[in-house]
Amino acid sequence: MSLVKRNNDVWFPSIFDEFLKPDWLGGIQNLNTQHVPAVNIKETDKDFTLELAVPGKSKEDFNIEVDDRVLTISSEHKEEKKEDNDKYTRREFRHFAFRRSFNLPDSINEEDINAAYENGILKLTLPKREEALPKPRKVIEIS
Repeated sequence: MSLVKRNNDVWFPSIFDEFLKPDWLGGIQNLNTQHVPAVNIKETDKDFTLELAVPGKSKEDFNIEVDDRVLTISSEHKEEKKEDNDKYTRREFRHFAFRRSFNLPDSINEEDINAAYENGILKLTLPKREEALPKPRKVIEIS
């Protein structure tokens, strides 16, 4: 819990900010969340591999686009829960969404990008263009 908060170059106690959070009543969570998944990026001689941790989804939940050398990965899920009882009706709406964008280097072959989703990991393979691949070492003979 933060005891001091900085706002406009003025320091003042912010313990009340903690009590005004949606879960201060003991477990009521913010039901409208926007979560940005963690990403790992690895480069090899032939390609880049991009992995996003997004458990609990299916491959149909993702939208992957490339536009003007920008790769955008997004997902949106809306859910409504309704609970009826003799004395009350309770409705909870949930909206989960994220959007990640990456500037692609000129070395990426946009036409051959592929994606797979398995065990909560969305994995994209971004192959390099032929001219960007490392060339084998050439030995020049002296005549």
